[in-house]
Amino acid sequence: MGDKISRRTLLKSAVVAGTGSILPVPAMAASLGASASAPGNPAKPDRVLPLSSSSGVYVPPRGESFMKFSFDFPEPSVEFAGLQFSFRVYTFENTYALDREQMTVEDKSDGLEVSCSGFVWAGGQEKAPGRLRARFHKNGTFIEWDARIEMEQPVKSIAAIVRGVPRGKISAGGQRFFDPKDDELLFGYPFGGGALFIARGLNTPLLVIQQGDNEFFFLSALNQAVRANRFYLQPGERSYRAELVYEREGWKKSNTLESPVWRAGAVASQEAAFQPHFKHVERAFNIPDWEKREDVPDWLRNVALAVSLHGMHWTGYIFNDYAKMQTILRWVASQIPAARVLVFIAAWDGRYYWNYPLYQPEPRLGGEAGFKALLETGRQMGFHMMPMFGINSANERLPEFSKFADATTAQIDGDPFYLNWVDWDNDRHMEGWMPYMNVGVGSWREWLVSRIDDVLSRYPADAYFLDIAGGWENNTKADTHVGTQQLVADLARKHPGVLCCGEMHYDALMSFISLYHAFSEFVYPAAVTKYARFFQHLSHPAPGRGSSGVHESGFSKFDPETLSLNELAIPTLTVVDDTFERYQNVMAQIIARAKHRAGIA
Repeated sequence: MGDKISRRTLLKSAVVAGTGSILPVPAMAASLGASASAPGNPAKPDRVLPLSSSSGVYVPPRGESFMKFSFDFPEPSVEFAGLQFSFRVYTFENTYALDREQMTVEDKSDGLEVSCSGFVWAGGQEKAPGRLRARFHKNGTFIEWDARIEMEQPVKSIAAIVRGVPRGKISAGGQRFFDPKDDELLFGYPFGGGALFIARGLNTPLLVIQQGDNEFFFLSALNQAVRANRFYLQPGERSYRAELVYEREGWKKSNTLESPVWRAGAVASQEAAFQPHFKHVERAFNIPDWEKREDVPDWLRNVALAVSLHGMHWTGYIFNDYAKMQTILRWVASQIPAARVLVFIAAWDGRYYWNYPLYQPEPRLGGEAGFKALLETGRQMGFHMMPMFGINSANERLPEFSKFADATTAQIDGDPFYLNWVDWDNDRHMEGWMPYMNVGVGSWREWLVSRIDDVLSRYPADAYFLDIAGGWENNTKADTHVGTQQLVADLARKHPGVLCCGEMHYDALMSFISLYHAFSEFVYPAAVTKYARFFQHLSHPAPGRGSSGVHESGFSKFDPETLSLNELAIPTLTVVDDTFERYQNVMAQIIARAKHRAGIA
């Protein structure tokens, strides 16, 4: 890890092209044969630093790395408030950098304006028409900037390139800090920001870097709508070269693109690094406080325990049928008041994922009569029952698929997007029969509403669970965030008071969904606890061998001391095939801890 840089040093330093080191700005200007323009003068080329994509970073990489150009791509940069800024533009056919010869820099009363009347491509060997205008200003101690692009062809995305970002431990949107050493890092918002399996996921577009006990630095995108954002950090000796990528909505094409406002700042506390971003998020997406939410039923505020009952695996293996689930609930009711328990029924509809999206009781589990008896008996005892549905999963081999086949997802470049990241049959190859479905498309949303409505109408339940609800994916057809919001609103009209629960979250989703699994913001819990509640994931290990039940992750270590004692989530008990018969004593211990946590005698 490089040496720590104080805020004062940061604001007086700049990266020298190709060296990986940092020198004061005057020394850098001299080394480039340039002199700074006097404040207020119109833009001059000597205010633009002739940097390239390899300036100030390790070449070759010293740790884990990502794909990149194998040559120097121009990145003419402008100094503002101790950082160096450039931009890169992506169309659907190539990558463009600013043409240094056509850049102007003008001081403004509150900051700086950069204009460029042309671009270069092919690593600077060719030129192309186009325009960019970027504005920089100080907002208190923070730096804020945005950019507008015009090209002759449709613009896909824009990257703000920032040098001078200090190295340190990283927190991705409130998740735990970690030391990346010399690794390059890529983070994506939301759901990987269009780079699933490559990028670490962000629930909000914010990175916080901790240099020391009282030294923090942050980078954030102040979105006004849910859009793909990616943050790439490339290390040098003491600082990062950062790319802040903003990708336009894939269902619209335009020759212009306006970025969100990006913000950066050096602060003295963790709270000061996180809190301003989440204040913006709350305002931008109108997220209500938990204590004032009208979509939270009274019973949820009193839930002390979640019980995840696992039904049928993808292969058809039965963990618990409906009758056994009733037996388990009768025993649970003898240990804790049933009214304080949320019962999550995973894979109640037969083969997990394979039967998506039929959502019908499975004959081998007990059929319609058995499922109805389970929900009716559970509610009569006082439990709050919640069956599971998939919001973006459909088996294309089912005959019903033709009814909503137009709602499959293609990513922004037009390539089909499949939910193909699970090896269900254990042949050591991911399965490929499940296209990722777009809830923004009417045919799929209407199918889901009709199926969930049918289940809630025929089988009494207090809530419904949306699998991968946080899976927003930029695509060519429709906004999945808007589609999810409409689906939840449609079901709320049909079934007022029935709670919607989601798997995974991103910031804007909390505006209309108040309960999730699973919790991740351990460094800055207020990012979510101010607005929503969480219970633990259905794959959390069950007592004994640590089975994940219907989930694909298999087995992991069961730790009775930590599983139910996460104070930031509702204690959760996972029940698989052998849990009730062999580990009833452990179940009782977990329930006792949950009761103690909730103050239940």
